[in-house]
Amino acid sequence: MANSNKTSGKMSAPESKDAMNRFKEEVASEIGVNLKQGYNGDITAKEAGSIGGEMVRKMVNNQKQQMSGNSNQ
Repeated sequence: MANSNKTSGKMSAPESKDAMNRFKEEVASEIGVNLKQGYNGDITAKEAGSIGGEMVRKMVNNQKQQMSGNSNQ
């Protein structure tokens, strides 16, 4: 039986989506992947994975710092 409350990974708040897009663009720039506004179907799977992987790495490190009480980055 499927849970009807499941959001399927969709963000409900527009601010969250905007913030995540800005974060993605920032990370892509840092690792040298050229994203453009809108559809980016021309980037490779490796490039897309690199962006997502680095985003997760940064989020995990940020959470670890917050949990340890160290707010310096």
